[in-house]
Amino acid sequence: MTFHAKFSGYADPALHAAGLYIGGKWQSGSGITVLDPSTGNLLAEVADASIEDAQRAVDAAHAAAAGWRATPARQRSEILRRWYQLMTQHAEELATLIALENGKALVDARGEVAYAAEFFRWYAEEATRIPGEFRRTPSGSHNILVDHEPIGIAVLITPWNFPAAMATRKIGPALAAGCTVILKPASETPLTAYAMARLGEEAGVPPGVVNVLTTSNPGGITNAMLADSRVRKLSFTGSTGVGRVLLAEAAKSVVSCSMELGGNAPFIVFDDADLEAALDGAMIAKMRNAGEACTAANRFYVQAGIHDAFVAGLTARMMSLKIGPGYDPETQCGPMITQNAVRKIDRLVSEALAAGARATTGGKPLTENGYFYPPTVLENVPVNASIAREEIFGPVAPVYKFESDDEAIRLANNTEYGLAAYIYSRDLKRAMTVGKHIETGMLGINRGLMSDPAAPFGGVKQSGLGREGGVTGILEFMEPKYYAVDY
Repeated sequence: MTFHAKFSGYADPALHAAGLYIGGKWQSGSGITVLDPSTGNLLAEVADASIEDAQRAVDAAHAAAAGWRATPARQRSEILRRWYQLMTQHAEELATLIALENGKALVDARGEVAYAAEFFRWYAEEATRIPGEFRRTPSGSHNILVDHEPIGIAVLITPWNFPAAMATRKIGPALAAGCTVILKPASETPLTAYAMARLGEEAGVPPGVVNVLTTSNPGGITNAMLADSRVRKLSFTGSTGVGRVLLAEAAKSVVSCSMELGGNAPFIVFDDADLEAALDGAMIAKMRNAGEACTAANRFYVQAGIHDAFVAGLTARMMSLKIGPGYDPETQCGPMITQNAVRKIDRLVSEALAAGARATTGGKPLTENGYFYPPTVLENVPVNASIAREEIFGPVAPVYKFESDDEAIRLANNTEYGLAAYIYSRDLKRAMTVGKHIETGMLGINRGLMSDPAAPFGGVKQSGLGREGGVTGILEFMEPKYYAVDY
């Protein structure tokens, strides 16, 4: 069964199976099947790009580069603004499409579309505010002028968990800066990327400025593009393991890299926290996109005095969630992206249970059709369990008890990752002091959601390089040029 007859407009998977998008033209093809993770049924089949296709995409981006670079900032801004407006106009269709191919609950998909569209609006504004610098040298002998120029052709690699937002978070600043791009979305969720290309075309993006490739050979395709001297930027969102490989490959051609990699976010609840607010934040930080997010709370460290009440409250809330297909408006927790994802979650939970943890709810995969794992809360989890070290990427909340502030800091930093962290406390000074000692790129204090297009998104340690979003995000796609001037 397919959903082609049931869904229409941009929500129709068949609309986005036209093929690769290169140089403003659609190239038909097949080879990559896109499945509904709620059922395992076929949604559509999209083209499987070859290395030759990737070369054509670089050619197209190069042919469009000079013209786009010379396009006035205001004109680039207006195109991004129209793209934002079109996304808003078709928001419900796009949310349905995301729920179909990704499986996330429709409420989360709607949130993603709104978030994704904001990157186009934000960078429509930033396109006209690219900074420069003028100052005298300390000796007073001459002047220093610094301009920022587009870095060049950018390869953008995005994951399956936020197929719209991860694309717009890269495309927006790249186009605002004056770069042309080649987007390679994840093969599990390519339909949203092709929908974005259609909307961009409608918004007035010139041919070749945005190109989209899907492939079953991501390593070969990416390596071929990075080896082309015309490609000057790689922006990647994905696992730390793949990021390390790409960094090594990019080093061969000295390609600038921005890397948004894995996370293992601690969620710290102090005794003086507002319990209900902490539970509200925990549900957002853990269950947004059913836990399939790099910023998801992965380790819940709860101080002894509030621990039992927090576990009871979290268990009750997780038990109440309705599980079902993402496109069902009543669903609160959709399926995982693949059966392999379910197996990984099950391995981590099973190992924790075998080591002495206890499941207060959930703890076993569901046997019905689709790739479902129930919302799960674990207590008495050993701090050295695999689930404390690995990114879960699922609806599982392991809870650990701690006593002192110093212990919370030590436990929070006991990871190679440093993307996001959360702290709940009524004492702002305490939260800020503890947060200062946590090795992380982003910190939510009494907030379960921190992502914002106007804020710099990124991590430290093995969680990545560079930042996306905010006023700094556009500079990832630009290079400073220094002019030594005498007059």
